[in-house]
Amino acid sequence: MKRAELHVHLEGSIAPETLLAIDPSLTREEIEARLTCASFPEFLQGYIWVSKKLEKPEHYALATRHLLHSLASQGVTYAEITLSAGVVLWKEQDLAAVYDAIWRESELSPVRTLWILDAIRQFGPEKGMRVAEFAVSRRDQGTIAYGIGGDEVRGPAHWFRDVFAYVRDAGLHLVCHAGETAGPESVWGALAIGAERIGHGIAAAQDPALMAQLRADNIPLEVCLSSNVCTGAVASLGAHPLRKLYDAGVPITIHTDDPAFFRTTLTREYELAEKMFGLPADELAANSFRYAFRAND
Repeated sequence: MKRAELHVHLEGSIAPETLLAIDPSLTREEIEARLTCASFPEFLQGYIWVSKKLEKPEHYALATRHLLHSLASQGVTYAEITLSAGVVLWKEQDLAAVYDAIWRESELSPVRTLWILDAIRQFGPEKGMRVAEFAVSRRDQGTIAYGIGGDEVRGPAHWFRDVFAYVRDAGLHLVCHAGETAGPESVWGALAIGAERIGHGIAAAQDPALMAQLRADNIPLEVCLSSNVCTGAVASLGAHPLRKLYDAGVPITIHTDDPAFFRTTLTREYELAEKMFGLPADELAANSFRYAFRAND
């Protein structure tokens, strides 16, 4: 089944074999421990650890190559991959060199690949604007969208109203993580600044008016089932509100988020959605292309 992957973080996709190739001094046991989490704070600690291992543009290129090989083997023909550009700048690395490396690598893949550059919301709008300006500068070299991720509570969406307006006026698309570790108000905030897709957004199930708004505006939720369980966003897979959201008519796409941390693949996420929640895989695959920003060009 052909499908698109729209919500996967490059840094969160890096499997133990890739990390060993990047840093041979690591042990598999150390890597496995760092890639195991039971809460969102633990996940963030592991994500930062992995990100710090990416010391050179070549490391990012290797991670890109391995991710795209995995996606191709799962029937993915189109991908929008998120680069944590805000973290690259936080590490004081050369963002241009890193981006050039991943863009060149992705151009070699049979998977048509575009990039979403992500800012860290709790770092504030000034740092977010640095990412935005760089994203706009590469809109003709594979950058398709700008997003914000990180701590929803410490970095409210309204801080980024002007940043989002700048990006939208420059011709890029807008995505926003929201409703993952915070409530429906976080999703409302993302909609208010113009988000075209919502990363996670599962807290919308608590607010019938919000679900109706998402349905009316045709704004999809990028649902990542295993991620939500592993980070504690839901207590268990059985407690996940996916079916409630689907039954309310909210547009749904299915994704992996950070597959190395959550021991998952896109194939597995589709199987969970179909077997646990009764969602039709062919409809989900169609949605993945319908809500992609450039899959049908």
